[in-house]
Amino acid sequence: MRHFDEYSQAYPHVRMRREDGILELALHSEGGSLLWGSGPHTELGHCFADIGADPDNRIVILTGTGDEFIARLDRSWVREMTPELWREIYAHGRRLLMNLLEIEVPMVAAVNGPATVHAELALLCDIVLASETATFKDAPHFRYGTVPGDGVHLLWPLLLGMNRGRHFLLTGKKFDAHEAERLGLVAEVLPPKELLDRAWDIARDLAQRPAITLRYTRLAMTQILKQVFQQNLSYGLALEGLGAWNEWPSE
Repeated sequence: MRHFDEYSQAYPHVRMRREDGILELALHSEGGSLLWGSGPHTELGHCFADIGADPDNRIVILTGTGDEFIARLDRSWVREMTPELWREIYAHGRRLLMNLLEIEVPMVAAVNGPATVHAELALLCDIVLASETATFKDAPHFRYGTVPGDGVHLLWPLLLGMNRGRHFLLTGKKFDAHEAERLGLVAEVLPPKELLDRAWDIARDLAQRPAITLRYTRLAMTQILKQVFQQNLSYGLALEGLGAWNEWPSE
């Protein structure tokens, strides 16, 4: 187990601050809104493991930087597909979501803007707040010829219902913040300037409960999600990897 002073500076795409056991994680790229690519895809699973192993963390707040949660994708990191490259992507993709779910304290998401790439990082949190500027979409997958198998195929049908979730993934539909609230994706919609303060107010209220209550409540509420992802995430990632080859390699 690493202490906060060790891991808090270890991840270039995560800015951390902790007060009274409340840990704020702000995703970023060089101080601006996060550009999703190999760096964060590799880092975040390990980051979540460090956070989950630290008993001094009582509540976690997850947010973005600037005007976006995650809305831009660096496609250069997905090079010509090889078995070796997909082994790496598979391992990081599985670690990313399973280690997020293994964090044993309540998580509050503050979605500060468009969440069109890996929105599930926010939606897997226990309380999801959204800025009025937030939008939700699965931008990188089916509409661009990629199998949506990295966990979105599980979470969106769970949240929206099976038929609406499949429609969402196949059509590239986008929800604004108020529609997301109506559909139950987010709990509250707030003006951008009030979003993070509200997340901290909720976190401070939650943190008043005993540590064991916080941890066991998170465990109870995520057990079904962990079962679903444990049983089905690898299969989805395998299909996404198979679909990444435009041509079968010659023997």
